[in-house]
Amino acid sequence: MVLMNEFKEFLKEYKVIGMAIGFIMGTAATSFVQAMVANIIMPLVTPFVPGGAWETSKLTIWKFVIGWGPALAALINFLIMAWVVFAIAKFVLKEEKVTKK
Repeated sequence: MVLMNEFKEFLKEYKVIGMAIGFIMGTAATSFVQAMVANIIMPLVTPFVPGGAWETSKLTIWKFVIGWGPALAALINFLIMAWVVFAIAKFVLKEEKVTKK
């Protein structure tokens, strides 16, 4: 019984349950953001991409092939996720200024 109580204290002290919930919500948010980028944002970018196929857009310099289309999508995903984290810190946590603590 002592081991079980120590385990419960461990879960409470290190906030393992809250961290697990945050991880699950983060995974769901990532899927949502990726869908938004792939289905809403990138189709708006497509007309500006030569050939119109941003998913396979590549730049060839000599013997090097740079796949900039998928990299652009990953960058947009990152920026949206960073903004969501900022918004949560700013509005949900009611911080006046988001600062390093």
